[in-house]
Amino acid sequence: MKNLFLSAAIVLGGLTSFASTTQVANTIVKTISIEDEYTEIKLEELPVAVTDALKKAYPEAVITKAYKNEKAQYKLDVTVGDKVGNLFANADGTWIKQ
Repeated sequence: MKNLFLSAAIVLGGLTSFASTTQVANTIVKTISIEDEYTEIKLEELPVAVTDALKKAYPEAVITKAYKNEKAQYKLDVTVGDKVGNLFANADGTWIKQ
């Protein structure tokens, strides 16, 4: 009889550990990205100041694509050797960090 009560207590004690609930914290993170719209332009449409600044800063760079936004800022897709990247410049040839 003692063993029966002991067995029942062990079984009920084991079941209560499965019935316990764990609280899950939901964290919602909103990321807002503000990005200027750049439209693709022909390479011939780039200002001379921008192309001269590129030749001075990166003599071996090749412009693959060029883009312009409403603020007359330019985004350049550039290849230097085996590296590919983007550069941003104003119409007067000064570089912009983005």
